[in-house]
Amino acid sequence: MSKAVRGVLNVALASVLALSFAVGPQAWAQEETPPQALAQTGGDLIGYRSIHHPVIGREGMVVAQNKIAARIGADILAKGGNAVDAAVAVGIAETLTLPRAGNLGGGGYMLVYDAATRKTVAIEYYGQAPMGVTPDFLLGPDNKVSADKVQSFKGVTVPGTVAGLYEAHKRFGKLPWAKLVQPTIDLAAKGVVMSDDEATALAQRKSAMSKDPGGALKVYFKKDGSPYRPGDRFKNPDLVWTLKHIQARGADGFYKGPVAERIVAGVKAGGGIITKDDLAAYRANVLEPIWSDYRGYKIAYMPPTSAASSVAEAMNILEQFPMGELGQGNVATMHLIAEALKIVTVDRRYSGGGPQWKTPAVGIASKAFAQERAKLISMDKSLDSKSLPSLDPHPYESPDTTHFSVADKNGNVVSNTYTLTASFGAHVVAPGTGFLLNNSLGNFDWNPRPNSLGNRIEPGKRAQSTISPIIVFKDDKPWVATGTPGGGTILGTMVQMLSNLIDYKLNVAEAAQRPRVYQAGVDGPLQLEESIPQDLVAGLQAKGHKVERSQIIGSTQSIMIGPDGVMYGAADTRRPDAAAVGVRQF
Repeated sequence: MSKAVRGVLNVALASVLALSFAVGPQAWAQEETPPQALAQTGGDLIGYRSIHHPVIGREGMVVAQNKIAARIGADILAKGGNAVDAAVAVGIAETLTLPRAGNLGGGGYMLVYDAATRKTVAIEYYGQAPMGVTPDFLLGPDNKVSADKVQSFKGVTVPGTVAGLYEAHKRFGKLPWAKLVQPTIDLAAKGVVMSDDEATALAQRKSAMSKDPGGALKVYFKKDGSPYRPGDRFKNPDLVWTLKHIQARGADGFYKGPVAERIVAGVKAGGGIITKDDLAAYRANVLEPIWSDYRGYKIAYMPPTSAASSVAEAMNILEQFPMGELGQGNVATMHLIAEALKIVTVDRRYSGGGPQWKTPAVGIASKAFAQERAKLISMDKSLDSKSLPSLDPHPYESPDTTHFSVADKNGNVVSNTYTLTASFGAHVVAPGTGFLLNNSLGNFDWNPRPNSLGNRIEPGKRAQSTISPIIVFKDDKPWVATGTPGGGTILGTMVQMLSNLIDYKLNVAEAAQRPRVYQAGVDGPLQLEESIPQDLVAGLQAKGHKVERSQIIGSTQSIMIGPDGVMYGAADTRRPDAAAVGVRQF
């Protein structure tokens, strides 16, 4: 390059730089998110600091794993319904649109914040063991749990979903119950168009559903036994029949009368033991949340039988360390998360189901208990079962599921997670009912000498669950509603979601999309999602972690509410077809 050309380029570059400095700060200031806005909402929402951005909506927001159900819920809000109305409509709709997890035949947990009273209520509606169950009912010849029995009518607990949704509506609903059921009746009658995701998921279950040819296979496959393809219209007239009874009689339409008779007949024919009395006696439990806080943010957790108090324990342990200063997604913070989850795993032996067992959830979620447990953690070495003693929390007392979050314009919020336990539950349908039944009976500790203090199988008992819907409060108002599916990974997913929001001040979409880890038990591997850089593995191994790659971990469906009432929805892209739908989106 000649001196002349070089001189021209230097002059040109100097001119550009001069112009940049002359106008740059003002121009850039228009693109940067003001620090005050970041502090108010938690993360970069519309600027260029984040890769992922939430859906912005007003006057109501629904975030769910299925976009059709999310739209149904948002439509209920637009028609004057409140957050509970929309949650009921979404919960019923996903029975049709997301049958692997959405359900009438399973159970779950719901947190409701009622703006009028400024109270938060927990509604527990998990599956309940039939009264006729015996300690060996699901055991095989080897005296171990039989997978074939769990994946059959024998593995079914008394479903709680209809009772839970109806209880929530009875207490907080605004629109008539019948109007909330009608959208799914209409959709099941005319048919829902199969997405690529749902068609693929169903096709992969043909072998399992073929074991129930008169129920599951008949409902979810074509008359010739072939699977539905993407774009096909799937109708479910049996579900229409069931929903019309529920629409007319509420919970009694499910637990008593013709629907109950068909459930009992189908279960009995398949070797199960649920009776009419089991169904008629089922009730949802309305409880106080377990309260804790993390770095000044008050958090409502589900009480037992949910193990959400273990999330609180993990957060209280992490609070003893400067997570924000250490940074996000590095060896140090992944090590701390793994160690906290190991401790939580050991302490979960004190969690269980009622009415026979009372979990010391307040003790588990207490700051003092966490401070003692945090003393076990070394930044240089990983814990194992030999170096991790148990500690009784009593003295401190003072894999496919789906979550949806709902917020309305009046400040009401719902955080709900419900499940069939396994993906597609037990893969069985009581003939004539049109919905899958759960396999939650397998969630109990069936060992002849139970490892869990509170989760051994007993008649009429509800199993312990890792399901953990959460509502985070800021200035005494709901700030974030979130939750996730994922079985045993739920606890770790929620820990990382909360830390991303609070420690690292990420927006709700960015917090949902950051790579995750999962600590599989005390001596099991530390599983890393594929997007975590390989160069971090050696650092984790040096601390004693057994590292392996994982499939996706969790699928959070979350809403953040700004101080001005604007709502920010984040549907986790780890599972297809999820959507955040605002009542008003510009």
